[in-house]
Amino acid sequence: MGAGRRPVSIRAAGTLGLHHVELWVPDLSAAETCWGWLLGAMGWEPYQNWPDGRSWRLGDTYLVVEQSPALTGKVHDRCAPGLNHLAFHAGTRDRVDELVASAVEHGWTLMFADRHPHAGGPDHYAGFLEDGHGYEVELVADPA
Repeated sequence: MGAGRRPVSIRAAGTLGLHHVELWVPDLSAAETCWGWLLGAMGWEPYQNWPDGRSWRLGDTYLVVEQSPALTGKVHDRCAPGLNHLAFHAGTRDRVDELVASAVEHGWTLMFADRHPHAGGPDHYAGFLEDGHGYEVELVADPA
């Protein structure tokens, strides 16, 4: 998203859609660093801030990272039942490449490097990233 452009809500009043996603994380500071950078780079804006959490918003949808005192463990396993990954529309192929190239400086690791950027198949251009606590994101390019 270009400088000065604001996300526009395309959800009509009364329609259904994703409201928010909340990720419980074992280290809020680390999550704020990597998730804050990634979401900001994709046009999401800081939304909420409290002692145990942060959120970012794009249109009507927001994403929360929280280090809840109610956590029962300290490890996320994307291969266990529950959340495997979040997939984001990330713009052009060039933009996906830019995000992937910068991600390592912000706590992310490229997954499936031997098949990147077609780890999702020959007709699917995306970057698969993992943060230091095992949370995975897929940055999906617009169709060619």
